[in-house]
Amino acid sequence: MHKDKGQYNSIDDLIKKAGTYIKEKENLEKIKATFEYADSKHEGQYRKSGDKYIVHPLNVAIILTTIYADTPTIQAGLLHDVLEDCDVTYEELKEEFGEEVAKLVYGVTKLSKINFSTENDYLIEYYKKIIVGMSEDVRAIIVKLADRLHNMRTLFALPLEKQKSISKETIEILAPIAHHLGIHKIKSELEDLSLRYLKPEVFYDIAEKLNKTKLERENTVIKMQKEVANLLTEHNIAFEIKGRAKSIYSIYNKLDKGKKFSDIYDLSALRILVNTTQECYLALGIIHSKFRPLPKRFKDYVAMPKANMYQSLHTTVFGIDGYLFEIQIRTYQMDEVAENGIASHWAYKEHKDASQLLQNTTEQKLQFFKAIMELQEDKMSSEEFVNSVKDEVLNNNIYVFTPMGDIIELPIGATPIDFAYRVHSKVGDTMVGAMVNNSIVALNYELQNNDIVKINTSKSSTGPSKEWLTIAKTTQAKNKIKSFFAKNERSNYIERGKESIEKELRKQKISFNDFNKEEHINFLLKLLKIDNLLELYFQVGVGKISTKTLIKPLVKPKEEVEVIPKVKMVPKTQENDVIVDGIEKIKVSLASCCKPIPNDDIIGYITKGNGITVHRSICHNLTYVEDRTIRVEWNNKVSHRFNTDINVYMKNAENHLVDIIQKANSCDILVNKINTTLANNKLMYEIEISLYQKKDLEKLFKEIRKLAYIEEIERVIK
Repeated sequence: MHKDKGQYNSIDDLIKKAGTYIKEKENLEKIKATFEYADSKHEGQYRKSGDKYIVHPLNVAIILTTIYADTPTIQAGLLHDVLEDCDVTYEELKEEFGEEVAKLVYGVTKLSKINFSTENDYLIEYYKKIIVGMSEDVRAIIVKLADRLHNMRTLFALPLEKQKSISKETIEILAPIAHHLGIHKIKSELEDLSLRYLKPEVFYDIAEKLNKTKLERENTVIKMQKEVANLLTEHNIAFEIKGRAKSIYSIYNKLDKGKKFSDIYDLSALRILVNTTQECYLALGIIHSKFRPLPKRFKDYVAMPKANMYQSLHTTVFGIDGYLFEIQIRTYQMDEVAENGIASHWAYKEHKDASQLLQNTTEQKLQFFKAIMELQEDKMSSEEFVNSVKDEVLNNNIYVFTPMGDIIELPIGATPIDFAYRVHSKVGDTMVGAMVNNSIVALNYELQNNDIVKINTSKSSTGPSKEWLTIAKTTQAKNKIKSFFAKNERSNYIERGKESIEKELRKQKISFNDFNKEEHINFLLKLLKIDNLLELYFQVGVGKISTKTLIKPLVKPKEEVEVIPKVKMVPKTQENDVIVDGIEKIKVSLASCCKPIPNDDIIGYITKGNGITVHRSICHNLTYVEDRTIRVEWNNKVSHRFNTDINVYMKNAENHLVDIIQKANSCDILVNKINTTLANNKLMYEIEISLYQKKDLEKLFKEIRKLAYIEEIERVIK
């Protein structure tokens, strides 16, 4: 059997790939049975390449596993040609595989029958809308993309003219749809393969240049990786770092815009993966402290994601040996979305109950559009959600222009308010009026096709009016107006909190400078577990923290103040995490050696001058101190998270950290810190986690032990 890129020889290869994330045996059996059915129906059929026809649907299904497609989608990938090419009816499919799979196959078949024209931009946009409108389920579009990707991989078997027409259709219609869905893996390969057939001389010229500079670039990238890794390690940030290959098509795009090959910054590129959004910004600051950033090359897609959900920090720095490096920094979850788009949710989909599954499928279908993604920020009923989609996307939209001639697409009935917020949040927030076709209009004016809209803004604007919420048509504009008021209200609470503190200070005859001393502020932030001073003011403003609590340490003797941060002091025993037998008021802290969590068997140790330290009853540090132990028990009112340490031992040196973090997330457990060590060609992760109770930890252990590459997992006592 001919073997092209991504070619696999048997159903076993598909089952193995699917089995990496589909754990239910019955679902894998369904996939196997579907393959056997498709194989029998395509018996005697061959492709232009000379392969048996079943090679094509098999490879389409394998492509789908690379973006974690669910079981029905993989089945549809295997069956996507049987309605058109075999003696199979829709009713037969429905009876054999159920309505969901049959509908998906029918959806793909409808899409395959469209004869696209790519003669002008209007038709291209028109056909994109047809694709969306015809697809009751977005998964049909994704099967179509996988179908096209495998066809592009085997395009060499077709005549030259056919190669070019299919490549043109792919680059102008299907690759952009993959981009809108955020499926980078498929989009990038479709673009490269299209360029290879449309402009082979350009494609191979770029490939040759990349090849010539490959060794030099790889050595430099390795050096840079080590430098950045050392920096992040010094600052205790758990990370994964790798070089990033630039697609040939993206290089072609830059060359086509007049850039020189030597001026394309991100030929030398790194991608850094961390655990949290906060660590993204920390890593960026640390890198900029050592490597000077190139001006105007920083982009924050974390705070402002792209329309297809893509999130990442981008910076270009002067790196090792004078080379410019583009560095992307993102969390593991952001990386999953960046590579697989809406399909990134499918890795977890198979484990959810039916109602959650339905909701998840609906969300996936509607995330195709930017406006629809923003609908998710509002808590609306399913009916409102679907109606918004129909009104704002699937209806006939209007096209209006900026004064510079840029086209803005809006739903019928949209107003200048919708236009302003579609351009930019800041334009909407500072809008004081609007002109349409050089005439002043009211803000509730309904825009018409081909209107030229100019928004008048003012720096002294106090922001949108709440009345705008009733005028705006798009959910996007409404969300941004609501967001403005939420931020504004927060500012008011911060100001109110600051004023309350100043009033209490005057009452106690304490200067604001004494309160604001760095030592005192740091003490308060640590004591109250608050990140910064503004958050402290906010908590006071909303009434969560009393001003007397903040000022009390300043009116106490200094020696009493200094002991407070060392222990957790709670005035009433019943409010403690742990209740001490027979003692009303006492300092209680959890031992850092064994880090007990609710439902652990525990015992108290009477310290000299620091109250009671609570240990797990199996803690080896209590072996010889029985005369100083006391009976303690967990308070049944405990409702916050506790930290504890675990070690995860791998069977090999392969990095599966993402899987472990995903398992933790599914058990409602947060990962705080990770240290990685390599010994005897085996990885070991030392992980600090944060959870509510012991049953969450037991669930995590059970889930992680299911992974084939795990040797052992244990809880740590230091």
